[in-house]
Amino acid sequence: MSGETLRFDAVRDGDRLPELAIPLTATLIVGGAIVSRDFTPVHHERAAAQAQGMSDVFMNILTTNGLVGRYVTDWAGRDAVLQRVAIKLGAPNLPGDTMTFSGRVVARDETERAVDVEITGANAWGHHVTGTVRVRLP
Repeated sequence: MSGETLRFDAVRDGDRLPELAIPLTATLIVGGAIVSRDFTPVHHERAAAQAQGMSDVFMNILTTNGLVGRYVTDWAGRDAVLQRVAIKLGAPNLPGDTMTFSGRVVARDETERAVDVEITGANAWGHHVTGTVRVRLP
């Protein structure tokens, strides 16, 4: 992504965003939990996650939310403004997997100069995150 901002007039319903693959590492998962001040043990202690039936630590929703924002702003550019993020978690993100984002424009708001982007972040288990992001464009 070039860092240039996408213009509202250049975006159409149905436009697809380029996919983004994010390798899932224990460092990313633990670091995301710590920086978001989520000290729930299942996000940074393997033994705690295993006691809950998981094979390893798993990503928290705040890290996922940040990655969703990154995905959309990487596409939209530096002058875009996220106005709303509505996501739902599904399959867990675990170390050693890859989450691949895909998205498409599902609505345009001429008055607000904003678009709604439907996103999916999938891993080997299925959909980790689904949702819609509204982003205002110049």
